[in-house]
Amino acid sequence: MENTVETKHVLKTSAGKSGKSKISTFDWGITAFLIFVILVTFIPLWYAVVVSVTPLELTKESGYNLFLSPLSWSFAAYTQLMSQNAFLQALFNSVFLTVSGVVVSMLLTTFMAYGLIFKEMPGRNLLLTLALFTFLFNPGLIPTYMVVKNLNLLDNYLAIILPNAVSVYNMLVMKAFFQNIPSSLRESAIVDGANEWQVLWRIILPLSKPILLTIGLFYAVVQWNDFFNPILYLSNNDLMPLPVLLRNILLATNINDYVETNSLFTAPQDALKMAAVILTMLPMLAIYPWIQRHFTKGVLVGSVKE
Repeated sequence: MENTVETKHVLKTSAGKSGKSKISTFDWGITAFLIFVILVTFIPLWYAVVVSVTPLELTKESGYNLFLSPLSWSFAAYTQLMSQNAFLQALFNSVFLTVSGVVVSMLLTTFMAYGLIFKEMPGRNLLLTLALFTFLFNPGLIPTYMVVKNLNLLDNYLAIILPNAVSVYNMLVMKAFFQNIPSSLRESAIVDGANEWQVLWRIILPLSKPILLTIGLFYAVVQWNDFFNPILYLSNNDLMPLPVLLRNILLATNINDYVETNSLFTAPQDALKMAAVILTMLPMLAIYPWIQRHFTKGVLVGSVKE
């Protein structure tokens, strides 16, 4: 009897060790994979940073070094770019387009999502069907361009903002989030004399901070990185946003077209190109940490209806 008990204890102990070994191996595999992903994404970014801060004299002597000492860094490329009127104008255009685009998109998306949570709303099913139809079937480039042209919106920022003002996916996620808010809150407010506008602004929106920040980040990233629509709808160079200027700089064989000739020898041309890349992506990198803690909560709660 004692031998049987001892045998079971040995088997249980060995099984526990085997389970721990399997879990440990799996964890090491996941850790190694994540480290690989981090390196794949970080090394190109680090290379861009190193190239942008490498002084001209070092590039002539030894080229670019990924392990360049911070003591040898030079920010001449950034100073040179920030002193260019074309760069500052493009930066202002991007900020204006992003802020105005996010405001318009958030207002329209919020109103549409809030209205569609009421099953008794007249025409609700028709509106949902039309929204899903546009989500599944894109009208295409040429019809969209003809609509913009016939509305006389060419060379106008409205041509960039209005066609993509509402994302059906973002609207559905926000609608699902609103539906998860207890309806008793709205009913209590209405009993106390509040109207629908007051319910929306004073109850629903304060409780929807995670989804509002998440959807706002989605719209901001799309608007900030958009370069195709400005190229398509804008012909005035003074209206071009930063991504268009960045594209032109990266594709230019001679950067003299975008940088004043009296400062050409301050920084290498490759450093100027990489500095433009870093400055273009910096705003989104600065904004994301402030929203990151709300990001996962907003997406998960808005994607699943209880």
